[in-house]
Amino acid sequence: MRYIFKFPDIGEGLEEGVIIQWHVDKGQKVKMGESLVTMETDKVVTEIPSPRDGVIAARYGAEGEVVKVGAALVEIDMDGSEAEAETKITPPKENKVEAVEEEGAGVVGTLEVAGNDFVLTASKEGIGGEVERNTKIRKALATPVARAMAKDMGVDISEVRGTGPGQRVMKDDILNHSKQGNKKPLQQQYSKKDNILEERVEIEQMSQIRKTIAKNMIQSKHNAAHMTVFEEVEISELDRIRKKYKDHFKDENIKITYLSFIVKAVALALKKHKSLNAEIDMEKGVMMYKKYYNIGIAADTEKGLVVPVIKNADKLSIKEIAMEIQMLADKARDGKLSLDDMKDGTFTITSYGSIGGLFAVPVINYPQAGILGIGRISKQPIVKDDKLDIGLMLPLSLSVDHRIADGGETSRFLNSVMSYLEEPVGLLID
Repeated sequence: MRYIFKFPDIGEGLEEGVIIQWHVDKGQKVKMGESLVTMETDKVVTEIPSPRDGVIAARYGAEGEVVKVGAALVEIDMDGSEAEAETKITPPKENKVEAVEEEGAGVVGTLEVAGNDFVLTASKEGIGGEVERNTKIRKALATPVARAMAKDMGVDISEVRGTGPGQRVMKDDILNHSKQGNKKPLQQQYSKKDNILEERVEIEQMSQIRKTIAKNMIQSKHNAAHMTVFEEVEISELDRIRKKYKDHFKDENIKITYLSFIVKAVALALKKHKSLNAEIDMEKGVMMYKKYYNIGIAADTEKGLVVPVIKNADKLSIKEIAMEIQMLADKARDGKLSLDDMKDGTFTITSYGSIGGLFAVPVINYPQAGILGIGRISKQPIVKDDKLDIGLMLPLSLSVDHRIADGGETSRFLNSVMSYLEEPVGLLID
């Protein structure tokens, strides 16, 4: 019996993914849980495991191709015991014949379906036009309208992936396939009259992550009323404490960074100023003040910006936060962040100063209420106890959604953060 496995909905509203690498070939045996393919979604790069034991009968999509959620990835020929179990799960009495309606004609062939995941009993029945030519088994699943259109346009219908019920090929699939087939390579889409020549520019397709970053930035700017406050905080005492415990935890391979203290300071400050840990729902006319404190850390990777989340940061020690930051940074660098690592953030910190820059206007990680930018630490002359001294200054840039947080509450929140960083003992007392 043959099982058709579709690209699953893995959460967070994802609609599609790009095939990065296949881990199986046609004819290869697989066991449940073994990796079939690595997919890049809007948020993460993740491996998709096999849902069944069996033999790969077919796989759909080449590396680099975009696959929609719900589209077929592989067909798996199951052994006797697995097929028997599958039959018990989807008894015949639940099966029905699904019709396809398309303007102009009826259907070529029918398909037994049972729920969302279906099993084809024909030994070589495929999706999107595999035909058993030497028997009387049904033709490629397609409507007469689509079949006639493909013939007129010179399209090989066996190469077209169907989007209709049971993956039947519809007329829109023929049109879309034809348009894709006529597309020129990306570089060739630019002509000399545009004054853009291949030898003068390098053109790359946008990654899924880059597309999502662009979409989210525009969404944030269009939906939130941004306001940014700038400040500087003197952190000489924090630097002294960090250096002292940095060597202490070095033997445990734990890096105590400034960011560890900042995350803790932000989490504790959010508990005092709930407007900065909130979300607004304009349609329902309500404010949602969150009673948990999950701090997102913007991380710069080769593929773009990702924001893994430190969960319940208010309940963690500085050491535990440092361990979480280190673990998430390693996963981000290796492209192994999961969706669970990046969901449920309530506030975000972005530390651009480690690369360069004093102040910025960070874009809110919508629908959160605020984001704190950390600039480059530097030594500066300061007045301390009416005397000229040298201080270690940390620039801060706080952007908030002005619909949620007023100016006064924003300043009070920032003052709380600065107080914790100036006198780190407060991080232990509170």
